[in-house]
Amino acid sequence: MKLFTMIFLSIFLGKSCSSQTKNDLKTAVLEYTANTRGFYQKITVQNQLVLVSNERSGMGLQEEIKISDADWKELVGYFENFELDSLATLKAPTEKRFYDGAAIANLKITYQGKTFGTPAFDNGFPPEKIKKLVDKINSFAKN
Repeated sequence: MKLFTMIFLSIFLGKSCSSQTKNDLKTAVLEYTANTRGFYQKITVQNQLVLVSNERSGMGLQEEIKISDADWKELVGYFENFELDSLATLKAPTEKRFYDGAAIANLKITYQGKTFGTPAFDNGFPPEKIKKLVDKINSFAKN
């Protein structure tokens, strides 16, 4: 009986610990911003909903887009095993933003009461670790 109890507890506790390492996108807010002197875009993803704004003041109309189940599943897959603490240390692969060759972009993630953000990078050229996530977020605004 003790052996059965130990095996059961080992499996139960092992599964609960492994599930804690995955990030839950339902409770996160992803904000992607890109801007230059004449361009501004903010894409906010929260709980299967995307808000797209082209007004710096935030007073303009926001386009609201419902994310399909397939796209949501793909986005969750990118986010689940993502190391949020590593966002601040990412290096931009290009420097076009320094001479107005690209808009300045940032990704900010608010998760469990903490905010994680990237250093500035070129719009369209995100760091490799977040490329799939950023490309997916941008695809919602292009529709």
